[in-house]
Parts: sequence; C-alpha cells; structure tokens
Amino acid sequence: MEPEITFFCELPGAELAKLFEDRFVYDDLKTLRAGISLGILDFSAERAKIVRTLNKLGIPVTAWLLLPMEQGYWFNLGNYAEATARYHAFKSWSAENGLTWARVGLDIESNINEMQDFAEKPGAILKQALKRMRDTKAYHAAKNAYEALVAQIHTDGYPVESYHFPLIVDERQARSTVLQRAAGLVDVAVDREVLMLYSSFFRPHGQAILWDYADKAQAIGIGNTGGGIQTGALEDVPYLTWEEFSTDLRLARRSGKPIYVFSLEGCVRQGFLARLITFDWQAEVNVPGTALISAGRGGLRGLLWLLERPAVMLTGLAGVIGAVLVIKFRGKSKKRNS
Repeated sequence: MEPEITFFCELPGAELAKLFEDRFVYDDLKTLRAGISLGILDFSAERAKIVRTLNKLGIPVTAWLLLPMEQGYWFNLGNYAEATARYHAFKSWSAENGLTWARVGLDIESNINEMQDFAEKPGAILKQALKRMRDTKAYHAAKNAYEALVAQIHTDGYPVESYHFPLIVDERQARSTVLQRAAGLVDVAVDREVLMLYSSFFRPHGQAILWDYADKAQAIGIGNTGGGIQTGALEDVPYLTWEEFSTDLRLARRSGKPIYVFSLEGCVRQGFLARLITFDWQAEVNVPGTALISAGRGGLRGLLWLLERPAVMLTGLAGVIGAVLVIKFRGKSKKRNS
C-alpha cells in the first residue's frame, strides 16, 4: 500500500503560478493522490487562483502559515501576536476568495533573522538565547497564546498540524523547555506533528537520524530536494540526489507514518515528481544502524533534564565537592597520625 504523501511548496506568487503552468504537475499530484502544504507567503491573486484550481481537482491543500521576513518568517516564542494576526488575515483572504483548506500548518522554528545574523554576530545572538532561556514567564505566555490560536483554528473547522525539528521529541522526554526557550521555540499540542527529518541537513548520519526518530514521529518530513529559504550554515547544503531521496522515502514508508516531502518545486525541477508515478515502494532498503544516534540522544536528554532542574545539578555538584573535601581531609589526617 502506498503511503499518504504531502508536498511542501514555498514559492512567491509569480513563481508559484509559473510552477503550475505545467499541467503535468496537477496530473502527477492527482495520480499520486498527494496533497500540498502551501506556504502562505502572501495573499496574492496568483496564490488564490492556484488554490482554487487545486480545490476543483480534489487535491488536498494545507495552509502553511508564514510571516513576513521582518517578523521572523516562522512562528516562534517572540512573535505569537503577529502569528495570531496573520491567521485572522488568512481567514479573511480565504473567505473573500472562496478557498477550501484541508488543514492549517504552524511552522515553529527560530527567528529567521537571528539565524541569518548568527555568522556575523554570534555573541549577540547567544546573549539573546541565554536571556530567553532564563525567562520562563515569556515561554508560558507564548505557549498559552499558541494554544489559544490552535483552539480558534479548531473552532473555525480546521485540523492543525505543526512542523518541528526532531530535538523537540528529546526535550519532551526530558520534561524540559530549556532548548525551546533558548531557541525561541514553543511546544503546542496539535492534531498532527510533522518532524522535519531532512537527511540532507545531517549528512553523513542523516538517514540514521531519520530512522531513529521515526518511531516517535506522527508524520515524517524528508528533504531537501531543492528550494526553500536558505539560512546560515544550510546555504551550501547539497540537495538530495535521487538515490538519497529514494532511500529516505522507503525508510519513511517502513515506519507506516504519513510522509511530507520538501519540496514540490525541488521535485519538479529534478524530475523526481514524475518518477514517483512508477516508484517501487516495496524495494529493499538498507536500514541504518542507530546506536550512535541513540547514545547521543540519551546524553542530550540527560543534559536537558539537569539544565531544567538547576537545583538538582547544584546539589549534585555540592555533593561531589563535599566528597572530594572529605577524602582530602581524611588523607591529611592519616598523614598527621602516621
């Protein structure tokens, strides 16, 4: 049985219209019974026209909400007011244009401007991260605001999905929010969470990371096949080859989870979309070893647990120092008595 597939698509209005000038893109999506998570970069006429066509063809479209670059682009701890306003603007635009949506997607990542500035001023960015890490009140205010937004979207009749990098799973297991606070992320309960397990970002261990996190994922995001916003160290990361892409697809299928592919435009440009029509999902695939990744994740969870509980860490440190002092004192006493 073929898996459920959704393609991310992140293009400005004019480029989006150009992509769909090729009628075969619609045909291939229909044949694959695939959906699209469409980045709402603007409220343009071109975008509305494409969505209406997808609606008529019965291709499910998720509204992947995004902000203007100056507001951080992705949703995060510091822009929940803008995120809420963006949703209401999106809802009005959808009603005015008669658009139908299968789901609403919340992309929760760090502020894109901080990521782009990190290479030039790492000290300032790290200072901001440490400030956020200490501010638990701001984290809880953001979490409450996003929970209210999810509730509003549900009231409006849409299921909600979120897009997260995989470390959110480890932080959850550690019962910590340290990493989220430092990076400006927020963990909010939604109907479906998509882990962005992009093996191209983590070479040569990307497929091992994908497989190690697969069992905890509700849905698996694979990529990058091309396109998207280029930031920081990711600017020069090569896109997936067909061989890498094929392996990622088969690993994701073995997990039994829905698959999200970044991106539709990358698959079209590389000729991957058409090749998926006859793709052999049942072919053998080498399952990567995950011992190293699992060990690293275990260490990370331990660290996050301690950082979330500094009193425990300080008590443990005091105990170690006390033990060392007792050993030294006893050693000196023995020397004096001998």
